[in-house]
Amino acid sequence: MNVGIAVVLLLMTLPLMAVIALLVLLSSRGSTIFRQTRIGRNRRHQHSEPCDGDRRSRDLGGMPFEMLKFRSMQHGAGATQVWAAADDTRVTPVGRVLRRFRLDELPQLVNILRGEMNLVGPRPEQPSLFAELREKVEGYPRRQLVLPGITGLAQVSQGADHSIDDVRCKLAFDLDYISRRTPREDLRIMVRTLPVMLGLGPRSRATVADSPS
Repeated sequence: MNVGIAVVLLLMTLPLMAVIALLVLLSSRGSTIFRQTRIGRNRRHQHSEPCDGDRRSRDLGGMPFEMLKFRSMQHGAGATQVWAAADDTRVTPVGRVLRRFRLDELPQLVNILRGEMNLVGPRPEQPSLFAELREKVEGYPRRQLVLPGITGLAQVSQGADHSIDDVRCKLAFDLDYISRRTPREDLRIMVRTLPVMLGLGPRSRATVADSPS
């Protein structure tokens, strides 16, 4: 279902994505697509011995992958881990609009076709931030039991994170989703995502500044 819907959405939004890419290119110097390593599903529990492709020198908590987004920050902005900030001066005017309506995440439809993400699931974090949060938040690695998603129960239920306590609350939503996920639940969360995109509900945080490098 995830792949089928992703294909349809990708075909439907290709003209919009072309316009967005042009606006990003014209509004600020740098690449159109922002690529960043995130931590995906932890598949180690499925094998008594990891296959060659799964071998890593250390346990990152899940399979790393390259997540795609439209660049929303100025060229040269540092990839500093921060809590959400509404007045972040590094965000371009075009990027601010893209973030408000979540249009910067449209390229992640390609991540779904690659088998790295689902439409619905816990949001993936950077390796360094994931390592920090799994030390500070009990049970945090359990969210890696499923593929990460573009949207999720935590994102449509709670607004931006401003503290570790906010992370714990979102983890509770993620684990609740994992315990009872079904195609029907995924569709319900997708429907709840629409008003969030229109600014009528909670918005997901940007835990890490986009680096155009």
